[in-house]
Amino acid sequence: MAIYVSDGKKLIDVEYDDIPTVNDMIDGMRVLSTDKRAEDENGMFLLETNGNVCCYVFDEIFIVGKVNGFENLVDAIEAWNNNEI
Repeated sequence: MAIYVSDGKKLIDVEYDDIPTVNDMIDGMRVLSTDKRAEDENGMFLLETNGNVCCYVFDEIFIVGKVNGFENLVDAIEAWNNNEI
């Protein structure tokens, strides 16, 4: 399990080829699932401290999008698959 911290725009002190995986921590939230869309766009589905799920969208180590407040992982993944994130 790796622990990552972001500054809101990118992961700090991370190599470009280092991609978080399931059970890693990003900003204190556990990665529940990941998915790749397009060439370098990765979705990381994270468990928030309040029990909701959020999605960070990464282009390499840069955060290009973030959506909070999904009630569960299924809702977050459906939004991702429907290009709503």
